[in-house]
Amino acid sequence: MRFVPLGRTGVQVSELCFGTMSFGGDADEATSAQLYAECRNAGINFFDCADAYGSGVSEEILGRLIAKERDELVITSKVFNPMGSDINSGGTNRRHVARAVDASLTRLGTDRLDVYFVHQFDDKTPLDETLRGLEDVVRAGKVLYLGASNYAAWQIAKALGISAREGWSRFDVLQPMYNLVKRQAESEILPLAKSENIGVISYSPVGGGLLSGKFRPGVKPDGTRLADNAMYAARYGESWVYQVAEKFTVFADSMGVHPVSLALAWVGAHEAITAPIVGARNTDQLGPALRAVDIDMTEDLRAEIAALSRTPAPAHDRFEEL
Repeated sequence: MRFVPLGRTGVQVSELCFGTMSFGGDADEATSAQLYAECRNAGINFFDCADAYGSGVSEEILGRLIAKERDELVITSKVFNPMGSDINSGGTNRRHVARAVDASLTRLGTDRLDVYFVHQFDDKTPLDETLRGLEDVVRAGKVLYLGASNYAAWQIAKALGISAREGWSRFDVLQPMYNLVKRQAESEILPLAKSENIGVISYSPVGGGLLSGKFRPGVKPDGTRLADNAMYAARYGESWVYQVAEKFTVFADSMGVHPVSLALAWVGAHEAITAPIVGARNTDQLGPALRAVDIDMTEDLRAEIAALSRTPAPAHDRFEEL
């Protein structure tokens, strides 16, 4: 396991980040402990969480697991999604940010978050209000670095401008969706991150299981998230993505590697990606993900795999100048 710089922060993180969304849900506490132990044995020091995962249960389980080695780890969480039935139990206004960060720290059993993400853009709250609330928790020592998840490039750029104007802490880490069939981040988000030296930990590198090897020519198995989960079914509902998945699986087979390993290695080899986020419900799923670091993803190999999918449209329409 290599360690790489997280943007301009100076913090060194493992080249894979483990996402704990399964903790307390698909993975009970015992299974979560096994997943955590496997990650630590592999050298992972980077764990991503959110208050909304399991309505706080994921943070509670992660907090118990990290208690004896907190200072050796880089821990993230997120704010935005409602954490109760009250009208003000979500969002990114200063009031909710102040309350949410304290609740996350309590559940995690720690005195600070290494990275605190805004989980989604809040169109009900002015961006400068959100950023001021985040600056408050940084100045209070509760958060070290700030991040944005599911932001458009213009939203990130606007936030960077406001932070620079006001002298506030800026977004130092981004968390977009990125995989072989969801490549929109290539158009503007990843170039922006590279230009501004912002760390990127991308999620869904295996496309919710689409690129796991289960989807082969003529085979679309039942009992998968893409079949049973309405959100994933909608996200990956177009027929062409299954065609890509089939071609990708055949390609991985021809290389003699697990499709999950190859999918993660392809994402991680992008020059703007710091660490893809690995997700797993059990240790059987985790094994191939951890083996991604063993694949030599050359530029030629990455381009060959990219050619199996659709290249996203560029950020402007002056195609003759590309």
